Amino acid sequence: MFFAYSTAAAVCIGGGCYCLWQRRKSTVDYKKPISVNYHFTRKCNYECGFCFHTAKISNMLPIDEAKKGLKLLVNAGMRKVNFAGGEPFLYPAFLGELIRYCKQDLHMESVTVVTNGSLVKEKWLHQYAQHLDIMAVPCDSFHERTNTMIGRGKGTHLETFVKLSQLCRKHNVKFKVNTVVCRYNIDEDMNAMIAEVAPFRWKCFQVLVVEGENDSSATLRNAQRFTISNDEYQTFLSPHAHQKSLVPESNAVMKSSYLILDENMRFLNKGVKEPTKSILEIGVPAVMNDVYWDEASFARRGGEYEWQKEDTALDF
Repeated sequence: MFFAYSTAAAVCIGGGCYCLWQRRKSTVDYKKPISVNYHFTRKCNYECGFCFHTAKISNMLPIDEAKKGLKLLVNAGMRKVNFAGGEPFLYPAFLGELIRYCKQDLHMESVTVVTNGSLVKEKWLHQYAQHLDIMAVPCDSFHERTNTMIGRGKGTHLETFVKLSQLCRKHNVKFKVNTVVCRYNIDEDMNAMIAEVAPFRWKCFQVLVVEGENDSSATLRNAQRFTISNDEYQTFLSPHAHQKSLVPESNAVMKSSYLILDENMRFLNKGVKEPTKSILEIGVPAVMNDVYWDEASFARRGGEYEWQKEDTALDF
């Protein structure tokens, strides 16, 4: 949105008064990047068949450049950052320092991470949990064979998942569960295990196919065999609807409701157009005017929620 300001001044000459108008330079208004998913790496130690952010390239910014970009985003209105990948715990020191920087130096409301959990060590939590609000860990099935078929590890994912839920509670980090509803798990009743694990938030995504990432045999992943219809997705949701932590996200809601920052600090326009230029190159305001972000869907899926842990909620 472009708008201009004008000011007026009265000047009296002789017996007459005249109104002089001065027009100020136009100002650009832009969407504020309230919540950003920063995928600082595409590398991963899992091989999930439906992954839509695949390891097409392996570059990663130096930490000083990453910090510079995060500060630009905070100055432009970012209140929550979610570190993702790939698998962010392939670089535990890099991740830990960014988490500390965001919470301690930038005073961000919420700092979160999405991880498959396989590389998280309690030693890391001892050092960095005080700066972390939420840890999200995927669980697509409570049958290990199904997880293995999907590509979630080699047979120990559930053991790791349960242990990590306990460690998060021990270290005062909110525990969130992400489930991708797909062809392999649409008939599974997860009520008992979700009640036992008791996440504060349970995201259930309809498996998503993204052009150029996981849409064919020509891409690193091909999610076509996992796809389900909207009706099948609702069939999974219905018996779980009473779960208070449940947050459903269909393809329609999910596709453009996230601000996804890639390893070069460009916002992705998945399925719409090419990525934006880097925020390090042209700044956040210019980039935000080029990114396709569905703010209505962001609000509809509950993009803003209780994203701070209790002991930090009043700190900033």
